[in-house]
Formats: sequence, C-alpha cells, structure tokens
Amino acid sequence: MPVFIAMIMILIILPLAFFFVLLAGEAGPSARGRRTVDRPDEPYPDPPAPPPLDPAEQELRMRYARGEIDREEFLQRRIDLER
Repeated sequence: MPVFIAMIMILIILPLAFFFVLLAGEAGPSARGRRTVDRPDEPYPDPPAPPPLDPAEQELRMRYARGEIDREEFLQRRIDLER
C-alpha cells in the first residue's frame, strides 16, 4: 500500500504541482504590471512614404518597362540622372 501512495504522488501530484508553479510564473510578470513586447492596443505607425520620383526617372522607368531601351542603357541613363 505505501508503494501505491508513493506512485500516485510521483506520477500525478508532483507533475500537477510543477505545472501550477510554471503557470504561476507565467502569470506573474503580467500581473505585476510589466509591459510586454506585443502591445495589440497600440497600432503600428504607418510606414514612411517612398520619396517621389523625378519625372525624368519616371519616364526612364516607363521606357525600360515598355522595352524601348535595354538594361545597360537604362542603368547608364539612371547613373547620368543621379549626377
């Protein structure tokens, strides 16, 4: 009979006690008012808008997209526009 009681304690009661200790440890920081990384109540700011393209660069991109100029010419003209 004492062996049966010892097995019940080892197999049932001790794991449950360990589980509740872990559960209390997880609830502890939030119960004490510690802020976490995830704050769903605060919305994320909008990403910054991309800088507007120069009209000449827009036209260059359109000509490249239409296939009027090849890649080498596109890259060279883009470098020329950045100067």
